[in-house]
Amino acid sequence: MSTSNISLVGSLSKSWMARTLGVAFDRDYYFDLHKRLEIDRRCNEYARDKLADLNIFYTESNLGEYAFFSDDQILVGGIQPNMILGLLIGAKFIPNDSMDADISMTPLKGRHPDELPAPQTLIEHELVKLFDEQIRQVRSDGKLTPIPPFFWDISGRATIHGTLTTAQKLLGEDVFIDLITEPEKVIKVLDWITESFIALVRHFAEMAELPITAVHIGECSGCMVNRQMFEEFVVPQASRIADALGPLRFHSCGPSTHLLEPMKNISHLDALDLGGYTSVAKTREIFGKAIPVDIAPLPADFSADSTEPILNWARQVIEENNNGPLRILYHLEPDYVLENIRALNDHIISL
Repeated sequence: MSTSNISLVGSLSKSWMARTLGVAFDRDYYFDLHKRLEIDRRCNEYARDKLADLNIFYTESNLGEYAFFSDDQILVGGIQPNMILGLLIGAKFIPNDSMDADISMTPLKGRHPDELPAPQTLIEHELVKLFDEQIRQVRSDGKLTPIPPFFWDISGRATIHGTLTTAQKLLGEDVFIDLITEPEKVIKVLDWITESFIALVRHFAEMAELPITAVHIGECSGCMVNRQMFEEFVVPQASRIADALGPLRFHSCGPSTHLLEPMKNISHLDALDLGGYTSVAKTREIFGKAIPVDIAPLPADFSADSTEPILNWARQVIEENNNGPLRILYHLEPDYVLENIRALNDHIISL
């Protein structure tokens, strides 16, 4: 079997770096350009020095592309997309020295969709103006390339959370009940999220003079609804985003085999990013061999006492893939066993 289309790609988590290097991902890390650059460079020096055999680097899980990364880039506003949107409507930023940051819970709860600010007016928010000024400073200095909010490298691929995932972040778990009891109200929120993301991505791309080449949508909550609801509430919003921003890489990390058929109806779908419980055989049956597929192994297999669980998973996935373009992705967390990752890497190389 030829495996030229199969590769293993890794990224380093904040939790791993905090434990290994003792760096702190405090508030200044996210808002002080110099501190951000210093810590990011330390993390990537560690990757090159200690994990060179794994071709791994420091970035957000599944978002940055190693091929488009270099040390002369600096992230401006490198905060998760749905958190940025939450901050723009009143949420509080909650950093954590040893793991990913968060925002205060459910900033939209109890607010009527008609009270939300017009999406285009969000670019007048003080936080957006702060990031705009930082982009101008970097460009004026001329030594580094600014990577604006909603981007993670020089590739031009914008990254946002899916509208349903963002609605869950901003409204809480009640959104799934509201999809049934008040669908018109939820659709208004989804429309606002979609339009806001499009406006913000376009704004920051223009500020940084970074052409938009594609878009990644992380619809992590998509697997929590059935096929009919996915078709009704997720597909139209994802299609609108792809229509506006370009070829789409669609992410659904939970068990999503039941969603593969409706996913096919998303406009401009160019690549899939799936979780380890989703059937690769069914994916290839529905989408064919040509579409690039990224898939993440099961976290428990990375933490296992033996290499067999992850190798058994990999053998099944590679067989079901039928030699289509496949990347196996992982985000290195503190409880992962490096021997398991190296065994997986060696297995792929040896095929």
